[in-house]
Amino acid sequence: MTTTVESPPDTAKTPERSAFSLVDAVFRAREISIAGALVLLVLGTYLANPRFLSDQGVKDLLLNASILVLLAVGQSAVVITRNIDLSVGSVVGLSAFACGTFVAGSDHGVLTVMLLGTAIGVVCGLVSGALVSFGKVPALVVTLGMLYIIQGIDYWWAQGEQISASDVPEAVLGLGSGGVLGIPYLPLIALALLAATAYFLRAYRSGRELYAIGSSPEAARLAGIPIRRRVLAAYAFSGAVAGFAGALWLARFGTVVADNAHGWELTVVSAVVVGGVTITGGTGTVWGAALGALLLTTIGSVLVVLKVNSFWQGAITGALLLLAISVDRIVNLRMTAALRKRSARHDHGA
Repeated sequence: MTTTVESPPDTAKTPERSAFSLVDAVFRAREISIAGALVLLVLGTYLANPRFLSDQGVKDLLLNASILVLLAVGQSAVVITRNIDLSVGSVVGLSAFACGTFVAGSDHGVLTVMLLGTAIGVVCGLVSGALVSFGKVPALVVTLGMLYIIQGIDYWWAQGEQISASDVPEAVLGLGSGGVLGIPYLPLIALALLAATAYFLRAYRSGRELYAIGSSPEAARLAGIPIRRRVLAAYAFSGAVAGFAGALWLARFGTVVADNAHGWELTVVSAVVVGGVTITGGTGTVWGAALGALLLTTIGSVLVVLKVNSFWQGAITGALLLLAISVDRIVNLRMTAALRKRSARHDHGA
């Protein structure tokens, strides 16, 4: 007679699994709360001014949010690794002006413009990423320096001139103004990149390794994760997205000057952090970052509709950023305490 002995449940990993479940639940709740706040904001504004949700109003809202959503997606990949990229706004400006200069008075196609903008962004991202990952220079110092360098190049190149919409080919302008089934192209492009990035971060090992690096660089190093290459890749991706967004900026607005997207750096970081991507790295999703970007853009549109001074947009953005960082800090402290208690119970039970 054969006796089957059931092995006892593996309790060694229970605290760890519970910890991950707790973290996922907390940041899922953050995303749900942002979505709820966004719905309430839109409904409240609609009740005050029904034209806010007219066909044109909804299109304008989606178009205004598209570029910020793209930048938030790229920034998320960097912040997840416990770094930051403050140069994205200046990369957008440089890419937009370079693409505008390239196509002015020509018949270049949309694909060529998109590739040029992306290539410019990749170069900028690789420079920042190399200094951070291989040069061991703090990310804040590197990207702040890159911000001023790129802005200086842009102003030197522009010499006070601007690219007019009349100089841009119709095919390029059509990308920014056209759509399919009533939906503008730009939000569809942002959604496609958002979904692809979210899938990569969740399904691919190299994507999950970015989270591991942000959670604990030392543990990631001991696990054999190529930290330098992953951080470099994250910066290259952020730069590529910013350069691509610059090309879309040209398509969206047509008229381009040297200081396009000036000051967007902190807005992008705010969108990412408000969306639940922890500034200390290791947690958050690009979906949450996109919701944060949409929330900040909607707040700006609401203030315009309600004829409120635009100054309050910056004040509200700053308040949301401080609130998000404070909430993250409180949550991290409580989760650490909970993990210690569970570990103590587990050790006592063992």
